[in-house]
Amino acid sequence: MAVVGQSRDGIAGGAVDPRQHELTAGPQGENAVRITAGGSGMADVHAAADVDRATGLSAADSAFYADTFDTTPSVAAMTDLGRALFLDTTLSASGKMACATCHSPGRAFGPPNDLAVQRGGGNLRHPGVRAVPSLMYTQNVPPFTEHYVDDEGDDSIDQGPAGGRTWDGRAQSAHDQARLPLFSPFEMGNADVETVVAKVRGASYAALFRDTFGARVFDDTARAFKGVLMALETYQQSPAEFYPYSSKYDAWLRGQAALAPDEERGRAAFNDRAKGNCARCHPSAVREGAFPQFTDFGYAAIGVPRNAAIPANAERRYFDLGLCGPWRTDLRDRLEYCGMFRTPSLRNVATRRVFFHNGVVHRLEDAVRFYVERDVRPQKWYPQAHGGTVRVFDDLPEKYWANLDRQAPFDRQAGDAALSERDISDIVAFLRMLTDGYQVGKATPPH
Repeated sequence: MAVVGQSRDGIAGGAVDPRQHELTAGPQGENAVRITAGGSGMADVHAAADVDRATGLSAADSAFYADTFDTTPSVAAMTDLGRALFLDTTLSASGKMACATCHSPGRAFGPPNDLAVQRGGGNLRHPGVRAVPSLMYTQNVPPFTEHYVDDEGDDSIDQGPAGGRTWDGRAQSAHDQARLPLFSPFEMGNADVETVVAKVRGASYAALFRDTFGARVFDDTARAFKGVLMALETYQQSPAEFYPYSSKYDAWLRGQAALAPDEERGRAAFNDRAKGNCARCHPSAVREGAFPQFTDFGYAAIGVPRNAAIPANAERRYFDLGLCGPWRTDLRDRLEYCGMFRTPSLRNVATRRVFFHNGVVHRLEDAVRFYVERDVRPQKWYPQAHGGTVRVFDDLPEKYWANLDRQAPFDRQAGDAALSERDISDIVAFLRMLTDGYQVGKATPPH
């Protein structure tokens, strides 16, 4: 039950079939798709793809943590430095966008507004095509693999694709993920590594950077940029800000809080395999002493409606197919993955105003309701063609419909909903318990 929306890493333009490269052959190609809505087009796509290659996104991480600095950096210093970098708007081409602009500390490091996608680039006019994720509770996300084995101790069960960061898992580590927005033409829009390092060299925290990594760190651009990524990664793994486990649910797990009747009913419906079956993808139980992340790190195709608010979708041939492209290219021939996106954590989900990978839903209640009604009341979610036929799964080409999740609650027919309206309300009450900042002993305000 992948409810929450995730990443501002996006592209404007693409193809129905990720193998058809004539639509993504290059910014100068005669078949390049130009998206005029919102001023974004395929030239941005290729520029962003070139950035991924130029900055070594897929390079092995084995040497990244090697001691290459004159001074051994401390975790505390890198955390402080990473926070300064995260909040620095001057690191962007526009001078007006920081990491925190889209990943708001006041919104669980998720989107600060109810926009489906955010705008960035040199003039802050270039829209992405995916909803901004929360950066919280990502400390245990494993590297991407097509064969993830982790099922209650049974190593014989292959879960399939899992792990990685961003909606399509193409970033293998926290520092790879931190690298992406610095160069994306939809986000901070820097031209190259040298540009980023020059900005850091002239920043107010440059002295702290030298104290942390050594007085000569800026003499080597590659080493200085490594310091930037290492500081951002360290900051985004700091427990106090990014995984405090301070929700009411955590207090309940510790025996420090009691559930209200609707919260308890919601917890039961969330876990019930015949009802919400949410825990199938969003495990809610303590395991081996560890509190739950509310994600299995896997991928699913759930067929959410196409979002007309995303400028890229004005091009009818464009489809965001997740794992198999068009942004991720190494799995473009794995057609069984088309339409699949990574299951995010549900922690702090009630702080969001956009849900699913394309931000098509704006209320938590409706996000839960989609799971219940996708197949039993499709007319509520999908457009109707001439003659009244419902155009189901309108954001996924029909040849990929076999990839759609059909397990509960997606196993019902018209008129046979898995959850009642009260069940939906109760599950939402339970999900609200996952918001951090709960004060033990203080009454929870009414929902």
